[in-house]
Amino acid sequence: MFSRRESFKEYIKLYPVVSTLLAINIIIFLLTIIPVYGIYLRYFGMGVNLLIAEGEYWRLITPMFLHSGFAHLLFNMFSLYIFGPELEQLSGKARFLTIYFLSGFIGNVATYLIHDWNYASLGASGAIYGILGAFAALVHYTKHLLPQLRQIIIPIIVIGVILSFLQPNVGVTAHIGGLITGFILGMVFFHPKRIGSWKKKKKNPYTVV
Repeated sequence: MFSRRESFKEYIKLYPVVSTLLAINIIIFLLTIIPVYGIYLRYFGMGVNLLIAEGEYWRLITPMFLHSGFAHLLFNMFSLYIFGPELEQLSGKARFLTIYFLSGFIGNVATYLIHDWNYASLGASGAIYGILGAFAALVHYTKHLLPQLRQIIIPIIVIGVILSFLQPNVGVTAHIGGLITGFILGMVFFHPKRIGSWKKKKKNPYTVV
């Protein structure tokens, strides 16, 4: 289900939202490694609780596009590359963006509310965990229809949460906040009745008035 066999051009054509997010994150990372300028760019966008409290509210969003190093970027973008396409195709572009951004945003808000003023954070992990949370909701609705999805997603979530607590310098709050947000949105978006209405709209996109 999550094996990617598409060519580069096919991937971009089939999954435009995921491809755009991958490109934005990679480009911004490359900008942040430019000497001198990159340091200012990273500092301007990272989530610093004290500065958020002083009114710099964009820092609740911009950390989703910043990463501390290549390994951090690689882990998050590989996860987006693998898991994002299936969710984009299933939910549609608008719902996928809602899950991604709202999960990342709520994860950053939770980080701001729970941690002290000196806390600083960055990374797309909250949004990535939101994708996994949405899949967890799908597992709930399809546990008898797609048992293989359960076998893949649940162990990944469990291992990811455990590692979040064991590894140093990991934004556990953002991970959990994103996961819960994605799950709640998934429960709303993937309800069988709601999915049935999507199919009807696709079959009959026009209404008579």
